[in-house]
Amino acid sequence: MMSMAEPPPESALRLPLPGSLETGGESPTCPLAEEVVSLFDQLRDRLLRYVISFGLSVHDGEDIVQEVFLALFRHLQQGKSRRNLRAWTFRVAHNLSLKRRSQVQAGFQHVADEGILLADLVQDANPSPEEQVVNRQRRQRVLAALEALPEQDRRCLVLRAEGLRYREIAEVLDISLGAVSLSLERSLTRLARAAQW
Repeated sequence: MMSMAEPPPESALRLPLPGSLETGGESPTCPLAEEVVSLFDQLRDRLLRYVISFGLSVHDGEDIVQEVFLALFRHLQQGKSRRNLRAWTFRVAHNLSLKRRSQVQAGFQHVADEGILLADLVQDANPSPEEQVVNRQRRQRVLAALEALPEQDRRCLVLRAEGLRYREIAEVLDISLGAVSLSLERSLTRLARAAQW
């Protein structure tokens, strides 16, 4: 059982600044970024404990907390309501936690389904010619979609496949966490479409 008393110390939040592409050097801070970082410092531990209470790992919890504050930055940057930001952050954390928990459970179900499929393959190790053609076409579509991705999207995807977390990918590629999130979402959507087509 995981202890929720003290989350690991990590309070570095990088926010994309307006008009900044973060091309290497330190970006100047803006009042909005300072406000969000201040809220991050105040709420991070509480949000992380809440997210972990969904049965998620600390690593998933840290990623979700980062996503919450990136969403908050975009929310405020767009001039949306500032009413009860603390509740807003917990609500976003709640929704993201439910989504991540579903993804984790689906992954476990996928592993269980793979076991069933492997048992079926042991009985009939030779797929039919039609299945072979369908599998080959699906593999070709996914590879073509992967090759068609912009270079940065491919790099983000490969680093994520290697087990790096969003903030580590951002650090390696010297881009914002928001850019990593958007890149991975875009890439995975394209690959999923190619696999289903």
